[in-house]
Amino acid sequence: MADVLLREVRDGVVLMTLNRPDQRNAVNQELRTALAEAMHDFAIDAELRVAVITGAGDRAFCAGADLKELAANRTHQPPRDYFAEFGPDDFVEKPVITAVNGAAYAGGFRMAQFGDMCLASTTASFAISEAKWSRGAPWAAPLTRMLPRRIIAELLLTAQPISAERAHQVGLVNEVVEPHLLIPRAWEVARTIADNAPLSLAAFKWLMRVGGEAGVAATSAVASELFRHVYDSEDAIEGPLAFREGRKPMWRNR
Repeated sequence: MADVLLREVRDGVVLMTLNRPDQRNAVNQELRTALAEAMHDFAIDAELRVAVITGAGDRAFCAGADLKELAANRTHQPPRDYFAEFGPDDFVEKPVITAVNGAAYAGGFRMAQFGDMCLASTTASFAISEAKWSRGAPWAAPLTRMLPRRIIAELLLTAQPISAERAHQVGLVNEVVEPHLLIPRAWEVARTIADNAPLSLAAFKWLMRVGGEAGVAATSAVASELFRHVYDSEDAIEGPLAFREGRKPMWRNR
């Protein structure tokens, strides 16, 4: 793994740390490649249940794309894989938590948005700053389902940051904690999720995806099919059996 992305694994949880603190963890080609490889490994490794993504240092979670690199390359339309596995059409069946420890601007906002859950330090801030630099943010489309129109307008049109507390108030962030508690809390939440049945977690992620793109009736119709293999699995027997025997379930993911 490249030094621009640090990786730590504990008990089925992988912590990925964007490691360009002097550049506010802006994503350049090297970091994009490292992220793509790390997310691919996470997706296919059966031992990894949950990913946590954070940034090195205390200034920035991620300042977005490396504008100096964009300028040097005279980049107009970014390629679809510009942010590795974080594009609007990408989907990972496993849970992802973003732990935002500073500024999450532009593509950094996009990365924070990618998480199924988002935890933030009290020092965090969030901005879709593309309008300040004549860039675009087509990746912001999911916000039309996540936020009220007035909040979206505030973010997109002013290009100004909002605080972690404001982000929590409008539903972009699950929890706000003191800076020194952010990563310990992320590990804790990730471990809570990782203890759950992997087949159920994957089906719930599909349920959330379908629900975000279809109406309630259509989602309800699809839901039975999403969970059919869960009910028919070995784990569906193991769960109640472990409960009856007063022990922790031993998930087989089948």
